[in-house]
Amino acid sequence: MPQKRPNSRTGSKFRSGISSGAIEPGRSYSAGECARLAGVSTDTLRYYERQRLLPAPPRATNGYRRYPAEALARIRVIRSALAVGFSVDELAQILGAHDRGLAPCQHVRQLAASKFEALGSRIRELQHLRTALRKTIDDWDQRLAKTPSGRRAALLESLAEARPSVSRQLSPLLAPALRRKLNQQPVSDNDANGRQ
Repeated sequence: MPQKRPNSRTGSKFRSGISSGAIEPGRSYSAGECARLAGVSTDTLRYYERQRLLPAPPRATNGYRRYPAEALARIRVIRSALAVGFSVDELAQILGAHDRGLAPCQHVRQLAASKFEALGSRIRELQHLRTALRKTIDDWDQRLAKTPSGRRAALLESLAEARPSVSRQLSPLLAPALRRKLNQQPVSDNDANGRQ
């Protein structure tokens, strides 16, 4: 459970924690200026607001958004965290706790450690896939050498023949979200009948 920080002020971490770039304390920026300095699009700014990563900025008398310097620093924190593997939902919880005056540092560290372990598992999967793919390419080269020009070598079909036990496995090269979606596909009638 994040602990309360003494004398904390919302956004103070982001005002003092990032000094690089053209952030001018006390200045406000238009959406275009803020996006350009942060290296994102204005659509991304609005997305961050919808996902509760970034507080909605105040508006000027003309109705246009004016982002304070703290927002620009916070966007850079968000981009940096996303780049090392934190999800939008995770950041929404972390930044929300921060804005409530809490110190979610232990939780942040635990999440990073968990991602480090998951990355190690993914690297091992990729190494295994690399070895298997190398063997597959060697086998295909032999098949192609024996196949007359213009005839089919049935390369993809040979995968299921050579490795039937892994024909239902998904490649670690697929994006995690896509792998989860494909793993949730309903069983077809043929598959169901085959298991009876």
